[in-house]
Order: sequence, then C-alpha cells, then structure tokens
Amino acid sequence: MIQDTLKQRGEVYGSFDNNAEIAQQLKIIIRRNDDKLSVSQRESLEVIMQKVSRILTGDPSYKDNWHDIAGYATLIENELRND
Repeated sequence: MIQDTLKQRGEVYGSFDNNAEIAQQLKIIIRRNDDKLSVSQRESLEVIMQKVSRILTGDPSYKDNWHDIAGYATLIENELRND
C-alpha cells in the first residue's frame, strides 16, 4: 500500500532524491538570512521551497503545488497585516 502511494507521488513530484537536493539548496539560502526572519516567515519560506523543488522535479502543471505556495504566502501576509 505505501509503495503505491510512493509511486503515485513520484509520478507527480519526481524523484525524492532530486527533490531533496534542490529543496536543501534552496533552504541554505534561507538560512543565510535567518536573522531577518520570524519563525513563521522562515517556516513558510522553507515549505514554499519544498513546493518549488517539487515543481522543478515533477509536474510543473500540478495545481496543488501552486495553490499551496499561495496559501503559505497568504499566511505571512495576514500575519504582517495584523502587526
């Protein structure tokens, strides 16, 4: 059962190894600016980078990735409006 899930995810997101490599490289850039970011901003950016890596290694037309990126960006926008 889990193998079916992994196969399905691989078809949408591409190779886990490739995805991990790209995501980690993007997250290194975020860590260089750690002192400028709140915890929620850092987390949001890290999740967005994961979504970006999935777009780059998998199906770039998979709408859920784009929707998720918009959602995480909106969470931070809402947080900033409340400051």
